[in-house]
Amino acid sequence: MNTNRIDRTRHVVASTLAIGLAFAAAAAWGGPATDQVRGAVDRVLQLVQDPELRKPANAEKRRAQIREVARGLFDFEEMAKRALARHWAQRSPVERTRFTELFAELLESSYVGKIEAYDGEKIIYPPEQADGDTVTVRSKLVTKRGTEIPIDYRLPKGGDRARVYDVAIQGVSLVANYRTQFNKVITQSSYGELVKKMEQKQVEIGEEQKTRLSGSKTQ
Repeated sequence: MNTNRIDRTRHVVASTLAIGLAFAAAAAWGGPATDQVRGAVDRVLQLVQDPELRKPANAEKRRAQIREVARGLFDFEEMAKRALARHWAQRSPVERTRFTELFAELLESSYVGKIEAYDGEKIIYPPEQADGDTVTVRSKLVTKRGTEIPIDYRLPKGGDRARVYDVAIQGVSLVANYRTQFNKVITQSSYGELVKKMEQKQVEIGEEQKTRLSGSKTQ
């Protein structure tokens, strides 16, 4: 997998998942699905802004709690399945579990990193849309310069525990973005090579987090 492409994808993932940070700043009502997403994000904002958890010594505790909320908001297994597409059916139960774990860890790492950089951006909500079995929570991120960036969260219709299975920024699907890259690696090399690269990326992310944590403690 091309390194530059991986970096661009991580940037997209981080930006996508961090958009929910600003949900609490918007007063508009968008519907039941919107309220459901906002509720999870409200909990994340509380963790980010908690004075005790903001202390460097509590960084790992804070991130663990944020990840727990993220796992309740995003359906990582469904996202992994859609991202792997036709290659999912060829995987054993053990392989599917491992791939889902790696995929979730990649998204969570980006999510946590961007959340910690929250700077009060706000979101406005058009009414959510229902189409067949899908509900789209529509939103627009308003930057400090007044630029509006459309962000759409897709969930299955119905149920109090429906979780997000895709996010689109300016019409570009997160899952589709990954699907293209994953398919390229598998067809040009192998599924095993894709897993290897994802594992390597996790090691890199882990080292980056340790370095940031170490720097915070010495300040």
